[in-house]
Amino acid sequence: MASKAEDVKSPKGGSFLIEDRAPEAIFTPEDITEEQRMFAHTAEEFLRKEVIPREDAIYAKDYSVHRELMQKAGELGLLSIDIPEKYGGLGLHKVSSAVVGEQFALQSSFAGTQSSHVNIGTLPIVFFGTEAQKQKYLPRLASGEWIGAYALTEPQSGSDALAAKTKAVLSDDGRHYILNGQKMWITNGGFADLFTVFAKVDGEKFTAFLVERGPGLVSGHEEKKLGLDGSSTTPLMLEDCHVPVENVLGEIGRGHKIAFNVLNIGRLKLGARCVGTMKLSLLQSVQYAKERHQFGQPIANFGLIKHKLAEMTIRAYVGESILYRTLGMIDEALDQADKDDPAQVLRVLEQFAIECSIIKVWESEALAYVVDEEVQVFGGYGYSKDYPAERAYRDARIARIYEGTNEINRIVIGTQLLRRAISGELSLFEAAESAVKRRTAGDTLSMNTANLAFSEEVLMVRSAKSMTLASISAANRAYGDGARNEQEVIGLIAEMVMDVYAMESALLRTQRLLSGRGLENCGVQVDVTRVFAREAAVRVERAARAVASEIEDEECLAAIDQLVQHSSIKSIAARRRIADAVINAGRYFLS
Repeated sequence: MASKAEDVKSPKGGSFLIEDRAPEAIFTPEDITEEQRMFAHTAEEFLRKEVIPREDAIYAKDYSVHRELMQKAGELGLLSIDIPEKYGGLGLHKVSSAVVGEQFALQSSFAGTQSSHVNIGTLPIVFFGTEAQKQKYLPRLASGEWIGAYALTEPQSGSDALAAKTKAVLSDDGRHYILNGQKMWITNGGFADLFTVFAKVDGEKFTAFLVERGPGLVSGHEEKKLGLDGSSTTPLMLEDCHVPVENVLGEIGRGHKIAFNVLNIGRLKLGARCVGTMKLSLLQSVQYAKERHQFGQPIANFGLIKHKLAEMTIRAYVGESILYRTLGMIDEALDQADKDDPAQVLRVLEQFAIECSIIKVWESEALAYVVDEEVQVFGGYGYSKDYPAERAYRDARIARIYEGTNEINRIVIGTQLLRRAISGELSLFEAAESAVKRRTAGDTLSMNTANLAFSEEVLMVRSAKSMTLASISAANRAYGDGARNEQEVIGLIAEMVMDVYAMESALLRTQRLLSGRGLENCGVQVDVTRVFAREAAVRVERAARAVASEIEDEECLAAIDQLVQHSSIKSIAARRRIADAVINAGRYFLS
């Protein structure tokens, strides 16, 4: 076991841009174990038998029902997967937590309650708590006896969390910090027992505190929300709230490390719920399209409906590919770390900030597309509250806002890569130069069986990586340290990075399936990968040209001309095959 943070060996975040991965080196949904699938089944049964029958009370915000259901979830182990065994948890991997999180998509409002509790409500203590804090709070959170919440956002500080005004002052006797301020948008705010609250000690040192409900802590009114209207979301008022000094979480003045890195895990878990919701929306859309008849036949027979069902399937497949690839890397890195050493845990979480932001943006925007198309498949009934599409549409909208807005996460992706390149942590600039030279000399592939089937797609991914690297180098040449202020350019780079990661993740997964099952047993996955790769490659080229044109970089434009890899397929026929397969199955069936 490593004893120092520096001793932890793990993949570098963002290194997928400069390193080729072998299909067998990544984690895919096909690697999910039977034990993990049993946990998913337990969660599904709990949602269907216990939670969904109580929906009226959930939407009425009957907190006693929320608490009752959370305690039942605790009894089933659905709140303790991430908590070590010594504190009453199960101590399982993040993959296990994700397969359970997917199932909670069956009831999105209750998913908000559960997800906030197990993720940002509990993980700050798991990763950064003292032994005494863990012993005191984690068993209660694991069982559902206590409900956790996370209080970071304020009326005037959302994405700019470090502009918080909540203040903490040490009492005269040195035994308490006295907190004053207001927090906003606190999930579980109406009934949580324990809050991770961020405040500035003496108005300067951003610090995390574990605050129990009691005198000086008051929940405000329930927000009237567009979606997730069965979950509790309130302001939180802190008025001379006395917090024992032993409830400081982590180090004074280092609260930002806790805040941002716990959000990284929150982004992963949100990605899991987005994937689960995409699959659910596809199920509902397929069922409706098969039952709804127009012009004497099911609307599922119509080409434009098939197009929608195929696109929904593509996003679900690619979405779970990037999600579980990332989870596998983080689990591997955490396995090499001493989880009782906050410095090592912090290093792992920081290392994968880029991938976590990719998950958050890509999955939430894929979900937005899927639920919008679900409404369209349902037609007029999609606009009715008597059908599921309307609620799915409203519930999904928040996913692009919380856990850091998608705009902020795009900036994280672009600026993190530039920072790591400039510092030498990632040799992106050198890789960009090598990629252009390699292309000029004529690109070659080592032709294993998987690459023979996907030689065009492999070259597309390689080309997309090279264009992305060239764009990063061009932005650095043009702007230097000021690149972070060029948000439109940074956003375009982030788009390219996300498409590269998604293309490669889907391709590697399908290559593994081909090797293990043969083409005759994974034709749909092959169609999905080929269709997605071509559209993503076009988007990458378009974004790269936009960057080079904006900064008038002729060198970059010339490199793009050399790097472009074009290839076409009969995409309409491929989408029809995808749609026909999912219509025949009646559901998403690719994992």
